[in-house]
Amino acid sequence: MTPLRDADEPQGGLPKNFMRACLLLLVRERPAHGYDLLEQLYELGFGGNDPGGLYRTLRAMEQEGLLLSSWEPSGMGPPRRTYELTDEGLDWMHAWAGTLRETRRIVGHFLSRYEALVEGVSSRND
Repeated sequence: MTPLRDADEPQGGLPKNFMRACLLLLVRERPAHGYDLLEQLYELGFGGNDPGGLYRTLRAMEQEGLLLSSWEPSGMGPPRRTYELTDEGLDWMHAWAGTLRETRRIVGHFLSRYEALVEGVSSRND
């Protein structure tokens, strides 16, 4: 078997920038501040996210017109920046969903063929 080159290494199976799609979905479900979003990302399987990286991503998405933010008073501590989805962000969320549906279809075909192959090899070895 040929060894994998670095560029061929599996990267956890998630599409590039998938966290951005998740953030669009989470903010569409309900406006939220960064810490809430960090917790919700963890629930979606994004373990070990670094808060600094999340806030940089949120600011970039705001600069791209996908999110809006506003400062809201907090019952405890300083005001917090709350994010909400823009119309453009909603369009991007829908586009991501379409891309992910197509990815799921293609991956499903791969897995079906892979499972048939593995079952065939297994039955020949019995």
